[in-house]
Amino acid sequence: MLTDAGIPVEIAPADIDERALENRAAPRAAGNIAALLAREKARAIAAHLPGRLVLGADQTLALGERRFSKPADRAAARDQLKSLRGRTHELHTAIALVCDGAVVFEHREAARLTMRAFSDEFLESYLDAMGAAVTASVGGYQLEQAGVQLFERIDGDHFVILGLPLLALLAYLRRTGSLAA
Repeated sequence: MLTDAGIPVEIAPADIDERALENRAAPRAAGNIAALLAREKARAIAAHLPGRLVLGADQTLALGERRFSKPADRAAARDQLKSLRGRTHELHTAIALVCDGAVVFEHREAARLTMRAFSDEFLESYLDAMGAAVTASVGGYQLEQAGVQLFERIDGDHFVILGLPLLALLAYLRRTGSLAA
């Protein structure tokens, strides 16, 4: 998304224990956890890049008080999608910009998505078509691909759903002079 928006990036995955951080988080609301993980990812990379602006991002999914993580395998993806089927859940997306260990910008946003009441047969066909990709995202779906067929209603920013509140990030970069206004 950043490259498509004309922002040069280098990608460096952060080696942090996300589940351990989640377990220590208080309060454990989905938005708080997404923000914590975004900050810690950015801090982990920024520690090796003095003077550089580092972006961390994360996304959590909540169905009421229940939080979901990326499914470990097809069976877990099936279970998650059955739990979400016919219901509305929230995707909480957060970003943090860190420079020299300090958080210089943080933003979080949520989107509400309602899955349709699809059949078990449709679910199995979807899982077959998507293969291992169902384990790549927190909900077991990629809205920008066949996962869109799982939904009947979506309320929220498209970029937030894809995992990066791009408009808020671009606004911050323009405000600080990092991008042309």
